[in-house]
Amino acid sequence: MVVLGRAIREQPRIFAVAVSGSVLFGLMVIGSAFVVGAVVGDVVVPAVESGSVQTGLLALAAVTLFGISVLRVVGIFGRRLGAGYMQYRLQAAYRRRVTRRYLELPLSWHHRNATGTLLSNANSDVEAAWYPIAPLPFAVGTLVMLVGAVVSLFVTDWALALVGLGVFPALFALNVVYSRRMAPRQARAQRLRAEVSGIAHESFDGALVVKTMGREAQETDRFAARAGELREALVSVGRLRGVFDPMLEALPSLGTLAVLVVGAFRLRQGAISVAELVSVAFLFTVLAFPVRAIGWVLAELPRSVAGWDRVRRVLDATGEMPYGDAVLDPAGGPATLDFSDVHFSYEPAEAHLPGTEVLGEVTFAVPAGRTVALVGPTGAGKSTIASLAVRLVDPDSGTVGVDGVDVRRLTAASLAGAAALVAQVPFVFDDTVRANITLDRPGIGDDDVWAALRLAEADGFVAALPDGLDTRVGERGTSLSGGQRQRLTLARALAGRPRLLVLDDATSAVDPRVEAAILAGLRSSAGEGSGSAASILVVAYRRATIALADEVIYLEQGRVVARGTHVRLLATVPGYADLVTAYEQAEVEQTEQRPYDDEEVTPPLASGLEIEVDR
Repeated sequence: MVVLGRAIREQPRIFAVAVSGSVLFGLMVIGSAFVVGAVVGDVVVPAVESGSVQTGLLALAAVTLFGISVLRVVGIFGRRLGAGYMQYRLQAAYRRRVTRRYLELPLSWHHRNATGTLLSNANSDVEAAWYPIAPLPFAVGTLVMLVGAVVSLFVTDWALALVGLGVFPALFALNVVYSRRMAPRQARAQRLRAEVSGIAHESFDGALVVKTMGREAQETDRFAARAGELREALVSVGRLRGVFDPMLEALPSLGTLAVLVVGAFRLRQGAISVAELVSVAFLFTVLAFPVRAIGWVLAELPRSVAGWDRVRRVLDATGEMPYGDAVLDPAGGPATLDFSDVHFSYEPAEAHLPGTEVLGEVTFAVPAGRTVALVGPTGAGKSTIASLAVRLVDPDSGTVGVDGVDVRRLTAASLAGAAALVAQVPFVFDDTVRANITLDRPGIGDDDVWAALRLAEADGFVAALPDGLDTRVGERGTSLSGGQRQRLTLARALAGRPRLLVLDDATSAVDPRVEAAILAGLRSSAGEGSGSAASILVVAYRRATIALADEVIYLEQGRVVARGTHVRLLATVPGYADLVTAYEQAEVEQTEQRPYDDEEVTPPLASGLEIEVDR
């Protein structure tokens, strides 16, 4: 009932319109029963007895019934229009709320929740939560109608009223039993819907891995097993409905039969007239369908509660990162970035497990207009530092500052305008090249797009595409090579003219010569026409890339082990020298085995390929 109460509070006017239509319909149903009784008792019976029809009374009865029918139609229209509008508005509103909440919650929360489950929360769970709204106004109007019917029965005859008092509570009791038995079945079915959605999403998203590893049959079996569980859960729901629905349908009919039996006895005693007996019998007949509306609401409540619990889990989730009200000067030139005694731990997948610290006592700075390279073995925390720099996550302790201001004090717009991250795994939308670069950001015209593409060494292959900037690149950019996707996402960041550019191994798939050209261009300008260079923090592996940096930060196990120029670290830090040499040797072997194919357009292979992020 909490869900229904919330729906009424959020849409009171629309609910009032829908209930008014339902009440009007109910009152007209009661009125039509007594009009039909009067027609039978005052027109039909006398006509049969006398052999003549009173035309005036017959015309009056016809006009009255027609008027009642028109009002019933108006009531039905208002009820259905209001109920449908209310249901769809609530579903749309909560889809937006769930999606907005997803964007507010930190990455750590998303890491603990499967993508398929999140899709189910925003889609089927929201739909299920508000599914009872459609029959709710009808059910409320039916309650008013039942009260009116019982009053009418007592006014007509106490014996017939007792029959009604026996039938209506029985209907409610049956619906309560039905709801209690249905609740666990609906909850299980809703949970399995999310699990099936999760497995399907995982299989599709990892289609490349599934195919290359020859796991099609196993993935199909995994999906089939869970889909089979969902089928059995839904069959269980249908089986219970199959038992209770006939009973709910039969009770009003049994009530009508009881009215006729008792009514015939009371008619013989002279306690009621033929018109009253016909009215009561007709009333029970027409009440059968509206009473089912109460059953519909009660039947859908278990599913609604299950869906609402899953939606509320998202809406009530904690951990969002509130922004401050500080604003950076957008024309302030290259930004400075400062890490001061930063500690960070990733939250465990299960709440009772301890977190894993990946950064400790990290202190360094990226001076304005300078390039700093982060170098370290896998798991050293390089990608985590990149995420902290643009505030995808917050440190457990210590501060991350841009231009001397703690990023937690900045507004979201100010931070997004000052800093841009180009991640390890390039994400490209299923849209045009232009749309992927501009992202509908104001003030970015085609000249800015081409300037960003030139700086990212991407203007050549974009100009060669069939429709240039208007070329659609496919889902996740599957019509482009890996290097082309990386340069496209780099151009996206540059188009916003950031004052701080964070590159998380963002050019790993491009030719080393192209990478060197990109980084050399970035050192001189963050975007043509900007008039100033950007500060650059780059996660680097290649010797040529590292050598371009003004300073190198060498990390091991989440801590800064050494810092200085590439030449000095190479000569004084054995671990650094071994790592860079190993990277260089691996790069040579990889180049010999597979030359870079940045300029080639590769055929679509899969909807997407997830790569483990180096923390």
